[in-house]
Amino acid sequence: MTLDKGILVHNRYRIVDILGQGGMGSVYRAIDENLGVSVALKENLFTTDEYARQFRLEAVILANLRHPNLPRVSDHFVLGDMGQYLVMDFIEGEDLRYRMERLGMLDEDDAVHIGAAMCDALNYLHTRKPPILHRDIKPGNVKISPDGHIYLVDFGLAKVYQSASQATTTGARAMTPGYSPPEQYGTARTDPRTDIYSLGATLYAALTGVIPEDGLARAMDNAELTPLRKRNSKVSRKLSAAIEKAMAVDPSDRFQTAEEFKTALLASKSITQQAPGAYRVVPPPMDAVAPSHDIQATLVDEAAPVNGAKGKKPVGPSAAMQEEQPFVSPLKRQKERERKRRQSLVRFAFLSAILILAVIGVLYFVPGILPAEVRAMVPLLAPTATQTYTPAPPPTQTIPPTFTATSQLTLTFTATPTKTATPSPIPANTSTPQAQPTSGIPPLLVGGAGQIAFASGRTGSPQIFLADLNGENAFQVTNMPNGACQPSWSPDGQRIVFISPCPGNEDIYLNASLYLINADGSGLTTLDASPGGNFDPAWSPDGKTIAFVSLRTGQMEIFTIDVENPASITQITSGAAQVESRMPEWSPDGSQIVYVVRRLGVYQIWLMNADGSDQKQIIRSGVQYSDYLPAWSPKNDLIIFNQRCATTFCNPYLMSASATDRASEQGLRLGINIAFIENIDYSPDGFYLAYEGVGEAGNIDIFFMTVSGGDRVRLTTDPAQDFHPAWRPSASTP
Repeated sequence: MTLDKGILVHNRYRIVDILGQGGMGSVYRAIDENLGVSVALKENLFTTDEYARQFRLEAVILANLRHPNLPRVSDHFVLGDMGQYLVMDFIEGEDLRYRMERLGMLDEDDAVHIGAAMCDALNYLHTRKPPILHRDIKPGNVKISPDGHIYLVDFGLAKVYQSASQATTTGARAMTPGYSPPEQYGTARTDPRTDIYSLGATLYAALTGVIPEDGLARAMDNAELTPLRKRNSKVSRKLSAAIEKAMAVDPSDRFQTAEEFKTALLASKSITQQAPGAYRVVPPPMDAVAPSHDIQATLVDEAAPVNGAKGKKPVGPSAAMQEEQPFVSPLKRQKERERKRRQSLVRFAFLSAILILAVIGVLYFVPGILPAEVRAMVPLLAPTATQTYTPAPPPTQTIPPTFTATSQLTLTFTATPTKTATPSPIPANTSTPQAQPTSGIPPLLVGGAGQIAFASGRTGSPQIFLADLNGENAFQVTNMPNGACQPSWSPDGQRIVFISPCPGNEDIYLNASLYLINADGSGLTTLDASPGGNFDPAWSPDGKTIAFVSLRTGQMEIFTIDVENPASITQITSGAAQVESRMPEWSPDGSQIVYVVRRLGVYQIWLMNADGSDQKQIIRSGVQYSDYLPAWSPKNDLIIFNQRCATTFCNPYLMSASATDRASEQGLRLGINIAFIENIDYSPDGFYLAYEGVGEAGNIDIFFMTVSGGDRVRLTTDPAQDFHPAWRPSASTP
């Protein structure tokens, strides 16, 4: 509920105006009546444990920061069930995004001063104990006050960064195409070099007036960074080289600290080092200092979770620099226009052919429209040599068999009872036509079942949907107020086990519970809601048991639960401290479970019996790689899994290992030419794979293909993130 103007909040803050609204709440300008100063009041309407934890984290982070280029937090309070509120400095002025819209491009001196001020702020954040990452640096989060002072604002996505061997406390993970580095997509590790990339991209946009090519697209070789000087030849070579180094795809190729980046920026213009807070730029004109362009107006939606978060309309006189849209090259736009033109021509030709055939059919088959002599003069209507006419058989003639086509495209013969036949019977046609291969979008029975369940943020918070393999008839199965994801089917294809709450495509789901629901969305029941968090569910082949991961012991361990008797829960793994188990997947016969162990800072593929006995590592990839998300082939011949680089950024590989032969403990990288493929799920017949891939705009979508990588089909095209595919078992198909 939006707070009305003039009301007094928390017996202290008088609402003056609303600065912005979004899915998580609003941001208000208020007067602190105790001190008589203007403040920004940031609201969080989501009072679930996860959102409340994130909001408290933001308050704690900001309240402990003291730096001239950062705003201060002065208060944090809760109003019953209404929401949580954060009180911070209200900073007059314009953000860098509006300055870019107003001026077009910044000059080099202003860009260097802004970059140096931001480096001072980042160096301060990154040297806290523990370090703090901003993770959302872009023009909209750089504020310039009326006296030319520069601020880095909005910590809605802040992350308390710890070493690779320790747990991390994270905010909502989001990506702003063009400004986010490739490692910020998916579940890859982020570190201080993530902020350095985003600052480099921000300065690139400020100097060129163009959002740079997206980091993930560059990492997948789908795009190359256009040299800065090609878009603005007035920029010096030293400055452009420094900014392009900060935007390197591989973090090891960037500046390793904000201080290094600052030194390179100042050296490019021979500017002397100044004390933090001393770098300033030309103040904005008075008509540019308006509440509609205040950065606090953007705090709400930019702090929303990535999956399903909906941004607001662009602020300012022009949408040219709208940050919510990725950069699309003119060549790509031209190709898209040509593709749409070809599709229109094909549709026109198809409809024209149908219309012509319909007219011919009416003229030919409806008697009386055309005289016989006229019809004989028209080539399309006249009888041809291939046309046959079969008179009624005489009483003594054997009637030939009739042909009935089955759905398998084979012909069966059914002879009609005959009278006594004196002539020789007509020979029966014994040929069997061969089934033709599928082309285009496969029929609904491709893969053994005709539907895939998946999680999607298209309604705001992630929910589970069910779609046919042609991408049509998408049906929303769940409507959980705090989101739902990680669907796993019962063997008969009638029920789904899933988890909630689900803020998005996360690595770990704190405080999540297990739920059961029928495929039509009815019969929602809670299976297990023990504290800590329960996730990674996997339904056993016999339908009696569900394996899942729980944090109830203080670290991730695998448990099993009896579907008919949920009170019967068994812990089947128990690792030492810092040795955690997760991601269970059953063998086709239900006798074994392949799973993942987090050990020595990386994920490893392990195997055990269904009761937890005989635990052993089956894939050894060393400490340079993490192996995760295993999937067991229904034919029991392969185990496939994802692999990522553990110390540097790389896109996930698709690996395989024998499901029965333990002689080799090395995975084999599959030769499938796909830049990003993750979270594989086999079709029931074992011939197809559903997976998470990256669409044109950099968002995650659901795809499927043959196990050899052919006949790829993009199942979802919604701008929201679609993830966690689960192929419906074939037992559900009539």
